[in-house]
Amino acid sequence: MSISQKLSVQRARLTPAQQALLASRLKGAAASEDREPALVPSTDAADRASLSFAQRRQWFLWKLDPASTAYHIAEGLRLQGALDVDALRAAFRALVARHESLRTVFRTGDDGLAEQVVLPRLDLEIPLVDLGGVPEALRAGLAGEAARDVSREPFDLLRGPLLRVSVIRESEQAHVLVVVMHHIVSDGWSMQILVDEFVAQYRAITQGEGVAGLPLLPVQYADYAAWQRRWLEAGERERQLAYWREQLGVEQPVLQLPADHPRKAEGGYVAASHTVELPAALAQALRRRTQERGTTPFMLLLAGFQALLHRHTGQEDIRVGVPVANRNRAETEGVIGFFVNTQVLRAQVHGRMALAQLLAHARETALGAQAHQDLPFEQLVEALQPERSMGHSPLFQVMFNYLRGGYEALRTLPGLTMEGCPLGEKAAQFELTLTAIEDPEGGIRAVFGYARELFEAGTIARMAGHYLALLQALADAPEQAVGEVALQDEAGHAAQGLNALRFPDAPPVHRLIEQQAQVRPDAIALVCGAESLSYAQLNERANRLAHRLIASGAGPEAKVGIVMERNAGMVASVLAVLKSGAAYVPLDPEHPQDRLAYMASDSGLSLLLTQASLRERAAGDAGIRVLAVDELDLSGEPAHDPEVPLHAQHLAYVIYTSGSTGKPKGVMVRHEALSHFIRSM
Repeated sequence: MSISQKLSVQRARLTPAQQALLASRLKGAAASEDREPALVPSTDAADRASLSFAQRRQWFLWKLDPASTAYHIAEGLRLQGALDVDALRAAFRALVARHESLRTVFRTGDDGLAEQVVLPRLDLEIPLVDLGGVPEALRAGLAGEAARDVSREPFDLLRGPLLRVSVIRESEQAHVLVVVMHHIVSDGWSMQILVDEFVAQYRAITQGEGVAGLPLLPVQYADYAAWQRRWLEAGERERQLAYWREQLGVEQPVLQLPADHPRKAEGGYVAASHTVELPAALAQALRRRTQERGTTPFMLLLAGFQALLHRHTGQEDIRVGVPVANRNRAETEGVIGFFVNTQVLRAQVHGRMALAQLLAHARETALGAQAHQDLPFEQLVEALQPERSMGHSPLFQVMFNYLRGGYEALRTLPGLTMEGCPLGEKAAQFELTLTAIEDPEGGIRAVFGYARELFEAGTIARMAGHYLALLQALADAPEQAVGEVALQDEAGHAAQGLNALRFPDAPPVHRLIEQQAQVRPDAIALVCGAESLSYAQLNERANRLAHRLIASGAGPEAKVGIVMERNAGMVASVLAVLKSGAAYVPLDPEHPQDRLAYMASDSGLSLLLTQASLRERAAGDAGIRVLAVDELDLSGEPAHDPEVPLHAQHLAYVIYTSGSTGKPKGVMVRHEALSHFIRSM
């Protein structure tokens, strides 16, 4: 292997954050100074009081819901051995003295804006909860509950402290350590710093050396926040924003992930998780594939996730949020604070795309994002102005995170061994988060975090299995199309049947209705006010209209608008459009005339179904044929099922939502996605 190839392999093993830091260092100090102001301690008190852009968003979210635990960064550990609690307290107090972020509180300034206040001194209380007097059989359970209480207690950003540490003693040789920080002063990298420095301090104190003499920090977080504002205001914001505008475009679609239960308008869910270990052979095969393709594990695992989201939603425009450490300056490497930034990585995925092509796109997108990682997510949201909703986050609705290693320093605590201690439920930040964790031995596990009120555990377990199948295909057959990878259910059968053209295992929705009409023809299928229809009646009514639509030119990929009041006729019309092979476009008759006209034109309707009382509102573009369903004589049309051939990627419907630009935006949903959504209900 050449030196160049060896360097490429070594670079591929770095995390995205490490690659960005390497790239920054390779540029050299002179190149950096041309674009960036120096990052040095600030002596301007007003400058240091201003929040970073990321902190401003956290302040807003906390004011919105002060009791939320969604942005708690928490770790629980069971420690076996002789723990020196006094040394532990001294170690953490040394950390508080060293890092200003751990002594920071927040308040509203005279101008009404939030500002941060660094306290000159903070005496961190570390309580010891002693369960030694409790019956031994109850101690572990009570210790776990006490640890969860520490994690669930809300932070008060006005009063602080925003670091909480508690020790729970089960016996002289068994303790539980709980460490919780609020995200406004910390991030995942910061937790690693805190753990590493705690171990160094604890070891030095217990060995009689006193507080460890760690190197002085070149800057504190408030210095970085001031530097960030100056740099962005000097023109860097516009440079990076131009890149992200080009990447993400004007419209920002919402990912329609099929859920088992209805979404709440105001959002707010409890987090649950499902973990799956990648088989060792698969992890090794993926590592070989990354070396062959000049990619990283992050890129490959992201591509698999993008393919998974496409297969489960049928959408082709996939947006995934990805956190980046954002510590590409050496001065920030050892500072505790909220540096992490969130990027939106976009993929255009369709069923006929080769997995290798998707991987190459993920590589290109990730590298471009690394070169433009400094624009704060909050600035991007402000610039793109996506549709806002309490029910979902802006710009992306699912997140992917890739982590390497763990808190290995803890394993060197003198006289102690450790294992994790689950801290119970917390609020979900997003509907779905995939965290891929690579351990020092090369093993990989995928943790699916999800909103418990939206998804059943079985649904997420099947999704995890589908993810493994897609990764296996990436490893074994990268030239295979995304839509051709066989996904298995828990019984080992094809779960989505995309290899077969006619949905052998996942029939489209109108086929399900037809099956019920055969099996239970007299069972009630639809009740609307005083009117009710059996499956046989509904199916025949839809069939007759479907045959008329086919004769009028409807068929696969054509779009038929429906402007009708909510009644049995509207349901039959929707079913008829699906039976004709066309996609339906629901149009609310209560909407303004110009909005209806825009959606009809934008979607490219070939036909429009309505009722006599709404004909005038439905009449718009002279090129669109309008049929009033309640005036049609369909008695001469065939009553049998049309049986129009369809496949998974054919369009089922187009739904319009409020657009961020003032214009409605259409989301296209394929038969595959609609079928699996209905089957999951």
